[in-house]
Amino acid sequence: MGNLKEIRTRIASVKSTKQITSAMKMVSAAKLKKAQDAVIHLRPYAGKLHQILFNINQSIEKEEEHIYSRTGIPDKILIVAITSNKGLCGAFNANIIKQVSTLLNEEYIGENKEGNVSVFSIGKKGTEFFKSTNTKLLGINNEILDNLNFEHAVTLIEDIMQRYVKKEFDKVVIVYNKFKNAGVQILTTDKFLPIELPEEIESNVNFDYIFEPTKEYIVKELIPKSLKIQFYEAILESLAAEYGARMTAMHKATDNATTIIKDLQLTYNKARQAAITNEILEIVGGAEALSK
Repeated sequence: MGNLKEIRTRIASVKSTKQITSAMKMVSAAKLKKAQDAVIHLRPYAGKLHQILFNINQSIEKEEEHIYSRTGIPDKILIVAITSNKGLCGAFNANIIKQVSTLLNEEYIGENKEGNVSVFSIGKKGTEFFKSTNTKLLGINNEILDNLNFEHAVTLIEDIMQRYVKKEFDKVVIVYNKFKNAGVQILTTDKFLPIELPEEIESNVNFDYIFEPTKEYIVKELIPKSLKIQFYEAILESLAAEYGARMTAMHKATDNATTIIKDLQLTYNKARQAAITNEILEIVGGAEALSK
């Protein structure tokens, strides 16, 4: 059995760790509530805008193709990877990095070998990995996660949209964790640009719209607005998923610390009992020796 002092030191160390993980769990839970409410309130609005966007896109004649749609096989691809600025959130960041690596080395391997695939990193953890692997980085924005709001996100989103319009790349995909609940995050790869219709469209959907003021105005104003909301929603989903993942990870860490403390306490009691027994045996042995 281990030395009593060493066991006491380990118990004190684990108790200190437990206090930290428990505090982090409560902080993450508080932040999760705020982020979760924001996601839940945004989803219906973003979903409706997304539906309207597809419907308007369907009503536009092919010869009227707008600047955010593009036909043909994409040559230049941008992958937007959304990770977190902090760790201790389980496999949250590892899943994103793994998915981006899969896209680079499998789905877009041909374009990547030609140097036509770039990554835009949001989050320090992803940025650190991509820099260490010499991944072609188009841009980095880690600060947006520290104080996320729509006004701060618009500048980044508009920059990416303008680069697409200028044909710096032909396709944009966003890789992020979608929030389901505190314990479940859904790894998601969304195609952001170009805008495309879903493969299957309900036959009873009527696209015969009357445009007011004009079709051109609707396309010019609504499509960029919808794209901004879609991108912002992805960042917000990732932030809520991060807090949920960290809260779950810290909850498990706290439970594990509790189990370790119990095991160490049992080991300590056994060692202490053994030490007391040895002392009693030594005293009895000494007394017997003196009595002879």
